[in-house]
Amino acid sequence: MRFSVVETGYDQRQVDACLDELGIRLVRLAARAESAGGAGREWDQVRQEAGQLCDFLHRRTAPVDVEVAAWRAGASTLEREAAELVAQARSELEAAREEARQVREQAYAEAVRARRDFEAALLARRRRAAQTEEILAGVPGDVVPADTPTAAAGVPATRVGAGGPGPAERSAA
Repeated sequence: MRFSVVETGYDQRQVDACLDELGIRLVRLAARAESAGGAGREWDQVRQEAGQLCDFLHRRTAPVDVEVAAWRAGASTLEREAAELVAQARSELEAAREEARQVREQAYAEAVRARRDFEAALLARRRRAAQTEEILAGVPGDVVPADTPTAAAGVPATRVGAGGPGPAERSAA
């Protein structure tokens, strides 16, 4: 007889049905033994078959108990391993969360720093633009006539430190 293996050992209904069937067979044998009464040979056969059935019944119930105990021991080992894995996973999750928190804080601090740097650069640019506007506002806006000779026109210009006569030397000459 074979029983289906389920989560907690063998299928209890199958085992119970088998035991019920064996019990019925034992009762029938006992009835046969009583009816046989004095017939020696038949009586011995009935007794032998009843003994075999009893032995079979004991053999079948003992391994079930052993297998259930072994299964329970294996299950408790598996439960311990599962608990260890869950604890390790929780620990790793907590470490990952902490690392993510630190990265988030660092990224936020860098973003704040970058924004401050950008705003400072923008303010400095605006100040330079304002200073340029002030300088340009103070410069007279005389328009140079188009026919005025310039360095671009190829007319040599004299400068004081350039080796040519300066204004004081020109007036003395």
